[in-house]
Amino acid sequence: MSEATGRKNIAGEMQLKDVHISFEGKKILDGLSLTVKRNSFTCVCGPSGCGKTTIMNILAGYQKPDSGLCTFNGTPVEGPSPDRLTVFQENTLFQWMSVWDNILFGPKLQGKDMRKSAEQATALLEMTGLTGFEGKYPAQLSGGMQRRAELIRALINEPQILLLDEPFRGLDAMTRGLMQEYFLKVFETSDITMLLITSELDEAIYMGDSVYLLTAIPTKTKKIMPVPLPRPRLLEHQTCVEFAQVQTEAFETMEEEALKSFELMPS
Repeated sequence: MSEATGRKNIAGEMQLKDVHISFEGKKILDGLSLTVKRNSFTCVCGPSGCGKTTIMNILAGYQKPDSGLCTFNGTPVEGPSPDRLTVFQENTLFQWMSVWDNILFGPKLQGKDMRKSAEQATALLEMTGLTGFEGKYPAQLSGGMQRRAELIRALINEPQILLLDEPFRGLDAMTRGLMQEYFLKVFETSDITMLLITSELDEAIYMGDSVYLLTAIPTKTKKIMPVPLPRPRLLEHQTCVEFAQVQTEAFETMEEEALKSFELMPS
């Protein structure tokens, strides 16, 4: 039972199988495969310009690969779905709506029981420390508060998979750490699957059950690294021996790819 929403969710799973995609004649993804297991927190990490946002768009159903397959619960993805919701790196809150109206926009659109949705919204606001800010507009909130409001807006729709596209990018270090804790709390207290795309190896190791390390373009999976840290995941885990070992292996694996990506940048 989800503490945040008060209902039992059915977490989903996804797969990319031998996915190829090109843009203006340039190959971006070259036979990429990955598996997002049910109830897992999977992280995807790669060098700048390797097509991470393209991967997210395919998983979300906004873009189709040239070849290969993207499946959700074993069924080919044909388009966006409320069962697979995305939290983007940009602020996507409606600026003309209050926090409360932003949160309840999805349930209203889907014709859900608004009394129940209001109860869920109240619980989520309390969980993320936003109680008392319901009547504020996005411009009146800090960056971290806006991120939390976007998380609530996604969670109240009760997705099976939450797709996170570098949601902490641009936040200061303290706010970033707090937001990581919020997202981990949601994952560890809910029946949900999460996939995080990030450029930060430390973040991927801290949050994930497994980390897919990608090559520079044309992009494929270079290594899949399990993260042997217990849950609930705590800040002190970042100072343990196991974290350091995974971190060292990840940096050694990605150093060559980062150099390739740097060399591919236009001069």
